[in-house]
Amino acid sequence: MANSVTSTTQTSSTTDSTATTRTATSELGKDEFLKLLITQLQYQDPMDPMEDKDFIAQMAQFTSLEQMQNMNSSMQMTQASSLIGMKVTWTDSASAKEVSGVVESVRLVNNEPKLVIGNNSINLSEVTAVELPTVVTTNG
Repeated sequence: MANSVTSTTQTSSTTDSTATTRTATSELGKDEFLKLLITQLQYQDPMDPMEDKDFIAQMAQFTSLEQMQNMNSSMQMTQASSLIGMKVTWTDSASAKEVSGVVESVRLVNNEPKLVIGNNSINLSEVTAVELPTVVTTNG
């Protein structure tokens, strides 16, 4: 009797960790899509193979997915580049205080644009405010 309770607990623990894994990797990227397509082709029934139109439809979906990802990356880079010379505000993760600075440049790190402000490298998603920098003029 005690063994069945222990066994049930272990099964529940395994199920919970599997659910956590699925949640963490629920996004289907182009690599996963290609692996899925190749696996589908490997295990198809030779007596009833995939029809050409089904294969073409899946390849069209893959192409569409790839183009959307490229467009999203391009739009993020354009948005980040438009902030060069602008004063931005973000919350510093170390001190939990709001910090401001002028964007000097943009770098692409792991296909994600980072705003370079002094010694800081800020994710675009961390920006909480954008404003024109104050310009000091001197009469000469």
